[in-house]
Amino acid sequence: MEIAKYEEKMQKSIANLKEEYSSIRAGRANPHLLDKIKVDYYGQPSGIQSVANVSVPEARVIMIQPWEGSMIKHIERAILASDLGLTPSNDGKAIRLVFPELTEERRKELVKDVKKKGEETKVAVRNIRRDANDTLKKENKNGDISEDELKQSETKIQKLTDKYIEEIEKEMEAKSKEILTV
Repeated sequence: MEIAKYEEKMQKSIANLKEEYSSIRAGRANPHLLDKIKVDYYGQPSGIQSVANVSVPEARVIMIQPWEGSMIKHIERAILASDLGLTPSNDGKAIRLVFPELTEERRKELVKDVKKKGEETKVAVRNIRRDANDTLKKENKNGDISEDELKQSETKIQKLTDKYIEEIEKEMEAKSKEILTV
């Protein structure tokens, strides 16, 4: 059995967690918050970064400068329709998104969300481990691998699982600390 394919699945789970964490706003302006927002660009849904220059001139401000003036209304509409909870301000040439200071209560909610997403990722990694072990047991039952190979492979899978669970813990810790200390 190839353990590498299960390790790849675990890596994808962690990459997905990191992507989820990048979209959690911690009171600081982060251009990645706009990654999921699509704008109608001549009938084609496009990411904001593909139709405008996105910059962070101040710690709590994102500035969006469309390459075409006509896109400003489309971008503004897309931001309002998104779940960001921000109201864009438009000066005719650029759009500014100002992030309000987070309250203590909101920070605690965000930390809970971070932990929830981390726990879900841990469950996903453990499910991958279970699938790998099930496959190993079937191969052993069919006579494809010996009892020793089964034990060695289960040990390798467990070590991989422990490694990725530890990495998830570190990611959760770092994101929680970032939210609480902004």
